[in-house]
Amino acid sequence: MRIMGIDPGYALVGYGVIDQKGGRLEAVDYGAIQTEPHYSIPTRMKQVYDAMKILLDRFQPEVVAIEKLFFNKNVNNALLVVQARGVIILAVEEAGIPITEYTPSQVKVGAVGYGKAEKRQVQEMVKMLLRLSKVPKPDDVADALAIAICEAHSSKSISQVGRGGIS
Repeated sequence: MRIMGIDPGYALVGYGVIDQKGGRLEAVDYGAIQTEPHYSIPTRMKQVYDAMKILLDRFQPEVVAIEKLFFNKNVNNALLVVQARGVIILAVEEAGIPITEYTPSQVKVGAVGYGKAEKRQVQEMVKMLLRLSKVPKPDDVADALAIAICEAHSSKSISQVGRGGIS
């Protein structure tokens, strides 16, 4: 099964594509969508949307997993991330790909086995599980791979998730 994990953001969107073959996980590709800081917010959202469409077409994931947002103290940043998340979900929905979402603690449990794991522990587990030579950078990329790993370790199957909505 091919899984794409997404760590949403408006300045930087981390993505990670993995293949699950039996009990083995393999990194296919990973990286980040970076928007231009001097552009308007609508233009930056279009950059995220267009880049997502290209990635979805290139990698043809069977499911996309995205991190749920938690509210932080910076409301303006949170609102921008919500907007970016919306255009990402729209691109996935338009592609007809099932989408699931996980909280940060669910991602930690799915990747490390402990919901309060430190960021460094998650990064090292991503490196180990995917047999990478180093921890992917920036952090958003390692987070996206952890989200994909969480989906791979989830008890959900595509038939349970279905098309046409976030579970």
